[in-house]
Amino acid sequence: MKQFMDSEFLLNNEPARILYHNYAEHMPIVDYHCHIDPKEIAENRKFENITQVWLGGDHYKWRAIRSNGVPERYITGDASDYEKFEKWAQTLEKAIGNPLYHWTHLELQKYFGYHGVLNSKTARQVWEICNAKLREDSMSVRGLIAQSGVRLICTTDDPIDSLEQHERIAADPTCEVKVLPACRPDRAIAIEKPDFAQYMEQLGAAGGIEITCMQDVYDALSRRLDFFGEHGCRASDHGLDYVPFQKATQEELNIILAKALRGEKLDRREVDAYRTALLLFLGRQYAVRGWVMQIHYGVLRNNNSKMFSRIGADTGFDTMGSYQCAQCLAALLDALDAADELPKTVLYSINPADNGMLASMIGCFQNADAVGKLQHGSAWWFNDTKTGMEAQITNLANLSLLGNFIGMLTDSRSFTSYPRHDYFRRILCNVVGTWVENGECPADYDALGRMISDICYHNTVRYFGFEL
Repeated sequence: MKQFMDSEFLLNNEPARILYHNYAEHMPIVDYHCHIDPKEIAENRKFENITQVWLGGDHYKWRAIRSNGVPERYITGDASDYEKFEKWAQTLEKAIGNPLYHWTHLELQKYFGYHGVLNSKTARQVWEICNAKLREDSMSVRGLIAQSGVRLICTTDDPIDSLEQHERIAADPTCEVKVLPACRPDRAIAIEKPDFAQYMEQLGAAGGIEITCMQDVYDALSRRLDFFGEHGCRASDHGLDYVPFQKATQEELNIILAKALRGEKLDRREVDAYRTALLLFLGRQYAVRGWVMQIHYGVLRNNNSKMFSRIGADTGFDTMGSYQCAQCLAALLDALDAADELPKTVLYSINPADNGMLASMIGCFQNADAVGKLQHGSAWWFNDTKTGMEAQITNLANLSLLGNFIGMLTDSRSFTSYPRHDYFRRILCNVVGTWVENGECPADYDALGRMISDICYHNTVRYFGFEL
C-alpha cells in the first residue's frame, strides 16, 4: 500500500517517476487563463486566514459544501471564517475521489508544510497552522506566486476595463511576475441579456463612439482591442453556452441591433445571427493581431433560479450542457479559414462527450501558419479531474499530436491553485509512463522528456508568443 499523497503521488510506474522528477516537476508555470483579480497582485494582498484564501470565491468548494447539507449561512453567508473553514473540513471527509480532495492536500503540503489529513478532527490544528504561516511575508499574493514558480499570468478582462491594475503592476519594479490582460468580450456578444443596451453604452463610451449600428460595435471593439494590445494582450477568451452559426446581411444585423438597443425581445435566429457576426469579426481581429482565440462552451448556467436571485452568477449552480455544436463550430472555423483569417484557436467543451469531436475537429484546420495552430484545450471545469485529464490527454494523443499540446491552466480565482499544474503534470507523466511500461512507446527519455517539458511550459510560451 502506498503512502497517502507522498512524493510519488499518482506516479504508478518507474517511467512515470523518471519523467516527472527529471522533466516535469520543476518546470516554470505560465498560467494563460485564470480569473484572479489583478488588483490583488498590484496591492500584494496578504490574507488574514485560510478561509479568505480558500473559500472567498471558490464555487467548486461551495458546491461541495452544499452537497453535504450545510446551510448557506456557512457558505456565502454571515458565519465566521472559522465556522466556514470547519464546514469545509467536515465536507472534505466525504469528498474522496473528488479532485478538491487532492487539490486541498497538495496546497496544504506546498504552502503550509502540512502533510496530514484535513478533517473535522484536525480542523482547528490546520486552521492555526495555516493562519500562522499566512502571517509570514512570503505568503503574500506575490509570495505565493513566486513559491509556485509562476512566470506569467493572463487575467480575464472585459473590453471596457481600464486596465489600471495592469498598468500599476507593469510600473512596479518589485513585481517579478509578468501579468497580462486577456480580452473576454462575452457581454458584447450576449445580445439577449437584459443589460445589453446598457453595456453597449459603456462600450461606446470606452471606445469613444456612440453605438447605433453594427459598424459602430465593430469600431468600438477594434479600438478596445488596440488598447489591450498596447498593454501586452496576447489572447482572448469566449465563454459561450453554445457555438452559433447563422449568417445575416449587414442590413439585417443593424435591424437586430436596433431592436436590442430598444430592449425588444429577439428570437433565436436573430440572437444567433448577431453572435455569429461578432465572433467572425473578432476572430479576424485576433488573426491580424496574432492573438490566440479561446472558446469555452457547453455550460448550462444559473440553473437554480432561487439562488441566482439571492447571490448571483458564478456561485455553484452551473452544469454541463448537451449542446450539439459540431456543425456550427466547423462552419465558424471554416468561414474564417476560407478567408485566411483564422487565428490560433483553443477549443474547450465542458462536456466530455465532445472530447473526440474536438480532438478530431482541430485536425481539419491545422496548417503551416503555426505548430498546433488549433488546440484541444485542457480538461475544463467538471472535467478537471484525474479521469477527465486522462481522457482528454488520451483522446488528444489518439486523434492528434500530443507533443504539440499547450498543457495546463488554473482557470481559478485562488492564488493557491497552482498545484493544479503539478496535479496535471503527474497525471500526464503517468499516462505516458504507462505507455512506456506497456511497450507502447520506446523508453527514450531524452525524447519523451523534451515532449513533457514542452507540454508543461515551452509549447505555451511559443504558441502565445510570450516574451519571457
